[in-house]
Amino acid sequence: MDTTALELALNTGWILLGAALVFFMQAGFAMVETGFTRAKNAGNIIMKNLMDFSLGTPIFWIIGFGIMFGGTGKLIGGLDLFSTAGGDWATMIFQTVFCATAATIVSGAMAERTKFSAYCIYSMVISAFIYPISGHWIWGGGWLAQLGFHDFAGSTAVHMVGGVAAFIGAAILGPRIGKYGKDGKARAIPGHSLTLGALGVFILWFCWFGFNGCSTVALTGGADETAARVFVTTNLAAAVATVTVMCITWVRYKKPDVSMTLNGSLAGLVAITAGCDVVTPMGAALIGIIAGFVVVFGIEFIDQVVKVDDPVGAVGVHGLCGATGTILTGLFAYYTGNEVTKEGLFYGGGAHMLLIQILGVVSVIAWVSVTMFIVFTILKKTIGLRVSAAEEIMGLDKPEHGLTSAYADFAPVVSVLGTGLGEAQAQEHVAATPAEAIPVTKVSTEGSTAAMHKVVILTRQSRFEALKNAMNEIGVTGMTLTNVAGCGQQKGAAEYYRGVPVDVMLLPKIKLEIVVSAIPVEKVVETARKALYTGHIGDGKIFVYDVADVIKVRTGEHGFDALQDEE
Repeated sequence: MDTTALELALNTGWILLGAALVFFMQAGFAMVETGFTRAKNAGNIIMKNLMDFSLGTPIFWIIGFGIMFGGTGKLIGGLDLFSTAGGDWATMIFQTVFCATAATIVSGAMAERTKFSAYCIYSMVISAFIYPISGHWIWGGGWLAQLGFHDFAGSTAVHMVGGVAAFIGAAILGPRIGKYGKDGKARAIPGHSLTLGALGVFILWFCWFGFNGCSTVALTGGADETAARVFVTTNLAAAVATVTVMCITWVRYKKPDVSMTLNGSLAGLVAITAGCDVVTPMGAALIGIIAGFVVVFGIEFIDQVVKVDDPVGAVGVHGLCGATGTILTGLFAYYTGNEVTKEGLFYGGGAHMLLIQILGVVSVIAWVSVTMFIVFTILKKTIGLRVSAAEEIMGLDKPEHGLTSAYADFAPVVSVLGTGLGEAQAQEHVAATPAEAIPVTKVSTEGSTAAMHKVVILTRQSRFEALKNAMNEIGVTGMTLTNVAGCGQQKGAAEYYRGVPVDVMLLPKIKLEIVVSAIPVEKVVETARKALYTGHIGDGKIFVYDVADVIKVRTGEHGFDALQDEE
């Protein structure tokens, strides 16, 4: 057996597995960004993530790969147009997916108000020049690599590059309409689906094992042990950061914040990426704890003090935690390969490595800040960077893509939603309320000459089945149901979103509309009240209107006759 050929095949397969996993991170970013923004922009977010990869792939092949790996110059690799990577196809695809990851980080920070055309140009520029040049410094044999700068899988080379670009872009773009009040205080603009956001985080966590683990680019010659250790440190840092953020938000916001805790998972993953191959499990846990603090206070600082509107927290997660994790590598480095070398300051290795790490972080921040400022400023002065106010209020799906809704024909299920109760339990809950406990209501129709009445009922989604069944029992079968959102004078339950109190929390409700004539309106109202009554805030309201006339479209019948097959 040719062991050399077997080793080569194994190592190539490991790289290709990593490339596939890192590619799938695009799905994770798409879900996180879509979930943390509003539904009216969902199609635009998906399109930007798709084009980051689709535009970045040929651009990186044509010019970026050569700049990054086409030589060992201190500042730039070389010019290798339409590169063949010297036949090393595995390396080319592996580096392509990393480039796309850096580009797509910016999408979330600039979400909901950026022109799609301008964003596409940005995506091509960062893939062609900005990411490849700083990437060459770190991974292509450039000046930082020659100094000994350590960034194993891209806390700085990928994530901080994307995070700094996101900060510059969001700052130049300006905040979303309504993000800051006249007093300058930040206002919460919650995303439309924490479910999608959580799915994205789980996808990213899973794919990060390829992002970090497969960056050994081999499984032979002892690299298998390094890869296994990378898996352990990566997972540990992410988990500890998640728990840390949950605890911090529980103390600060009185409840464990879901969206910020999801960001905490990503913060730990980003921070450990630079040193995942050189730190111990204890070092990884400490990096996770520090990343948890950095992401919470970093996002609050960017949002409330600096006043840069970053809908998904990309600057805090990727920019701040990328820089933090890279610097912390200089403190916690313990291994070189599988050898114990204790180069980190905390293990007696001195400040040399720490200073190089700081130098690398500062240099890359400067490079990306200057170049991205130039790029976004040119875009702003030429084709424009931001959509009009009318388009932003409408949502970008319609004006930018001709998409009425990313959720066309989707209607949420209204049977027993949001209560934690099954239908049978919900029915029992209502049945347990004594009839005598429900105050009697008299419907006033004095002075009315109308024979028909419209009854509009606003209540919880979870009460629809009980209400529908009660109406059917008294003979009301014609009804119109609408899913709505609203609140009463109490403005909904107090809630925080990323540390910012939500001014008005619109809660999911249903609106049931009924027009009755033969059935007494008092009977309809009392039946509805008995079906809905719990005695708690949120039971709903019932509105009664006089109806002047009803016309059946098909036959032209009026009044009582038009209602006969509708009640």
